[in-house]
Amino acid sequence: MPSLDLLTGFEAAARHLSFTKAGEELFLTQSAVSRQIKDLEEQLGVALFHRRHRALVLTDAGQQFYAAAAQVITTMRTATERLRAQSGRKRPLSLTTTHSFAALWLIPRLAGFTRTHPGVDVRITADTRVQDLERDGLDLAIRHGPAALAGPNAVRLFGERVFPVCSPKLLKANPLRQPADLKKHTLLQYDDPDARHPWLHWKTWLEVAGVPELRPAATLSLSGFEQIIPAAIAGHGVALGRSPLVKDLLAEKKLVAPFKTAADPARAYFVIPATAAAGRAEVKDFIEWLKAEAAKR
Repeated sequence: MPSLDLLTGFEAAARHLSFTKAGEELFLTQSAVSRQIKDLEEQLGVALFHRRHRALVLTDAGQQFYAAAAQVITTMRTATERLRAQSGRKRPLSLTTTHSFAALWLIPRLAGFTRTHPGVDVRITADTRVQDLERDGLDLAIRHGPAALAGPNAVRLFGERVFPVCSPKLLKANPLRQPADLKKHTLLQYDDPDARHPWLHWKTWLEVAGVPELRPAATLSLSGFEQIIPAAIAGHGVALGRSPLVKDLLAEKKLVAPFKTAADPARAYFVIPATAAAGRAEVKDFIEWLKAEAAKR
């Protein structure tokens, strides 16, 4: 029988079709995952992947083995959690969300929950990919998207508006009285080469504001919203703020919103419980706490 480490590495690589992404998930290097797959193929005597230029494709044997490996890992995870519950060991409350929501909204407020629920161990996984709660053994997800994709068990926390924000000191040299004045400033742009998040692009906001042809003094692209906002606070340029995530920074005067124009992308934040976790008391308490915090905005 192959070792569990080899099965885990193969399952992650097959799910992502990427040794690099599998390594990131498992905290291994790309080369370590590649070696695991090579060892597994040698033990089985068959190729599990077609290794193409910048792409992985499962062979027929790989597809068959992936179905079995995923089932084994899910079964082992379920059995492990069941035994922990029988032994009386407290299971942590685990949730997944995006880097930006975790850094800018959730973590600054989390002490309020842990203070009133001292016996609950909260574990946060910040990731850009949408994780399968049941398969990955997670209790909750906080996701951003349209209501149609949230699912029947989703609980809406709040919607989102998108509008320019910047450091107050940035306006001393070049005031922003109307959107056209942005031509004198550096725009902090979300680096999204595949255009997966058009509502966070300056192009979209400028079209809504009526200045689609505006050319800024410069642009600075960053790979995450959690990087863009600190850059704006430091005075490096004007960013597109997101209403629930910059609320506290606006109240603290670390950022200002010079215009009233806002783009509403018809998207919202939802908390989604895993089916297996929905009945747990601490999961219910955490959802109620999230709803109460969201209502304070």
